[in-house]
Amino acid sequence: MFSYYTSIIFLSLMTLAVLSVLIRDNDRLKQADKRLHYITYAIIGASAFAEWCGVWLDGRADLPRYVMVVVKCMDYILTPMAGGALALQMGLRNRWQNALLAILGGNALFQIISAFFGWTVVVDEANHYSHGPLYSLYMGVCLASIFVIIVQCIIYSRSFRRENRKSLYAIMLLVVVGISIQEVMPAGNRTAYVTLAFAVALMFIYYSEFSQLAMHDFMTEQQRLLDTDVLTGLLSRSAYSRALNELDAQGKLPKAFAAFTIDINGLKQVNDTLGHEAGDELICGAAECIKKVFGGGGRCYRTGGDEFVVLTNMDREACENAIRQLELETGRWHGTAVKSLSAAAGYALAGDFDDKSMTAEGLVSESDKMMYNAKASYYQNSGRDRRKRR
Repeated sequence: MFSYYTSIIFLSLMTLAVLSVLIRDNDRLKQADKRLHYITYAIIGASAFAEWCGVWLDGRADLPRYVMVVVKCMDYILTPMAGGALALQMGLRNRWQNALLAILGGNALFQIISAFFGWTVVVDEANHYSHGPLYSLYMGVCLASIFVIIVQCIIYSRSFRRENRKSLYAIMLLVVVGISIQEVMPAGNRTAYVTLAFAVALMFIYYSEFSQLAMHDFMTEQQRLLDTDVLTGLLSRSAYSRALNELDAQGKLPKAFAAFTIDINGLKQVNDTLGHEAGDELICGAAECIKKVFGGGGRCYRTGGDEFVVLTNMDREACENAIRQLELETGRWHGTAVKSLSAAAGYALAGDFDDKSMTAEGLVSESDKMMYNAKASYYQNSGRDRRKRR
C-alpha cells in the first residue's frame, strides 16, 4: 500500500513539475502571475512530501521521536496552506485573502507550540503517531480555510462570463471531495494531494482558456472603441474605410444600395465666433439628427470634422424621404451655445450606374456632387461667403 501511495505522490509531484514548465513557457502570463503559480505548486509539493514522510516514518522505531514530531508539525502547517495555495493562485487582494493568511499564520504558530505539548499529534515510543486532544481545533482551521477558499472562488468567478463559472465551481468541488475522502474514509485513502494536483492542472487549463476569452473580449472592445467616433458616438473613419473595403470585396453593389454624404453649413464661422466647444455642439447636433433619420437601418459614419457618410439599403423614394426628414430634423434642432443647425446632404443610388466597376467609394463621390450642389444653394440663398463655410 505504501509503494502505491509513493507512486501517487511521485506522479502528483511530476504533474506540478510539468505545470511549472508550462507556466514558464507561457508568454501570455506576466512574471507576477507566473510567480503566483510557482509558489502555489511549491506549497502543494512541499505539503505532499511532508505527508508522505509522515506515512513513511510512522512506526520507524530506529529513528529519534522528534523527527516524527517535526515531520507531522510541518504536515499540519502545510496541509491547510496547500488548499490556500489555490486561493493564492487566483491573485485576489481583499479582506478574505487577509483572513485566510491570518488563519494559516495562526495555525502555523499553533502547530509549532503544539509540537512541544502534543496538542494535535501524539507520538509514542515506537514512533507511531495519533491525534492529540486538540486535533479538532486543527480540523476547524481546515474547514475555515476551505470556507474562505470557496468564497474567494465565487469572487474570482465574477471576473469571467456567467456561463464559464460552473467549471470553476466544479474544480472547487473536486478539491472538497478529494480532501473529504481522505479525512472521512478509513485510513489508507490518501487522496488529498492527487486531488490538489488534478485541481491545479485544471485551474491552469481554466486560466489559459478563459484568459484567451478575456483577451478576445478585450480585443473586441478595443475594436469597438476604434470603430466609434469619440465625439459623436457614430462609427469612425476607421470603420468607414473598412466598410468600403468589405463592400468592394463583395463585388457589384446592389441596385437598392445608397450612399449619403452630409456636411454642416457654417461650422467655421461658429468656431471663429463662438469657439470650438460650440462647434463640437453643432457636430454632435448633426450626429443626433443623422441617427434619428438613418439609425434604424443605415450605418452612420463621421468621416471628418463636420463630414458624415451614411451607407444603407434604400430605393429612390426612400432616399428622397430621408433627405426631407433630415432637413426637418436639423431645422428643429437647437443647442445651448448654438441656436440653429443647417446641413447640406446628397445621395447616390447604385442602381443609377450600370458600370460594374462602380465602387462604394465611387458611389460616395457621386453623392458628394449632390451634397456640394445643396451647399452651394445654401450659401447663395443665405448670402454668406462660401469660402468661409467650413
